[in-house]
Amino acid sequence: MSPSLPFSLGVVVFHTTSAAIKADKVLRQANLSTKLVPTPRHLSSDCGLAIRFSWTDLERIVGILQGNSVETAGYHEL
Repeated sequence: MSPSLPFSLGVVVFHTTSAAIKADKVLRQANLSTKLVPTPRHLSSDCGLAIRFSWTDLERIVGILQGNSVETAGYHEL
């Protein structure tokens, strides 16, 4: 965790760009604070997009994405 941030961040990585865009849409509709970002290369080379979020929102994000049938490649704490 970065000393300048009061909380941990995480990223959701995806196999496809369409899954990343769908995830971004459903998470915004749920009023979660997320951001579409380039996928860190050390995490995945499948899709160039990931979603960054507050790690404290992990359970909620997993539930929303599963409930909306969004296929993910993994969740990683930064």
